[in-house]
Amino acid sequence: MIKIDAGDFCLIEPSEIYAEQIREYRQDFLDTNSSMDGCGPLRRCENPITYISECKKYTAPETLPKEFVIATQFFYVRKADNHLVGMIQVRHYFNDYLAKYGGHIGYSIRPSERRKGYATSMLNAVLPYCREIGLDKILITCIDGNMGSEKTILNNGGIYESTVYESGEKLSLKRFWITL
Repeated sequence: MIKIDAGDFCLIEPSEIYAEQIREYRQDFLDTNSSMDGCGPLRRCENPITYISECKKYTAPETLPKEFVIATQFFYVRKADNHLVGMIQVRHYFNDYLAKYGGHIGYSIRPSERRKGYATSMLNAVLPYCREIGLDKILITCIDGNMGSEKTILNNGGIYESTVYESGEKLSLKRFWITL
């Protein structure tokens, strides 16, 4: 299991220890009708144990669901109270969709913990891991108009490249690159 120290927080892979917090995290997003970016299969997994099992499938070629890429899912946990504050997913390479719309990283902070700078510090904490897996630059996208996410990316060295329209979701997405 990968664990990355991040000061007052740590990044850890999904674990059954957090089953109830996973359930609460998911419900926090459903209650506020928020997008579960960077959460992997969380939206479709009501059962936290199923969610953890699904996340593990993304870590090895032999269990990887068709049309997906190898990815590492992390929880962003506050050490003081062992509270699950955010989730971030690192995709190790691209498929066609990720190359244009999704990027290497997706992330979210639970709605009840937003506007505290956690997304910026979570993204910063995962960048060394991106280097470890061989990435020298990463693509991150955000919905055009999501100023919080855009600020998070810019605070981590993101350089704006372009805006693309994703017709399936009917969204304009801003593309940023971070050189590692």
